[in-house]
Amino acid sequence: MDWLDVEDIGYALAEKFPDQDPFAVNFLELREMVEDLEGFEPDPGRVVNEKILEAVQQAWYEERDELDDA
Repeated sequence: MDWLDVEDIGYALAEKFPDQDPFAVNFLELREMVEDLEGFEPDPGRVVNEKILEAVQQAWYEERDELDDA
């Protein structure tokens, strides 16, 4: 899993942090949370930018809602 696996990252974050509000996490903290996920191996040539982090945040929010509905 790397930074472009936004949906997989969102699911993993929802599983690991089910009670955390994704939009209450700042981007620096979000980056650290993602980098600490099991199976996460970033592409060394890829720059992590705000657009990617926003997509991760949104995917996490959506996955969290789906898990809540299950």
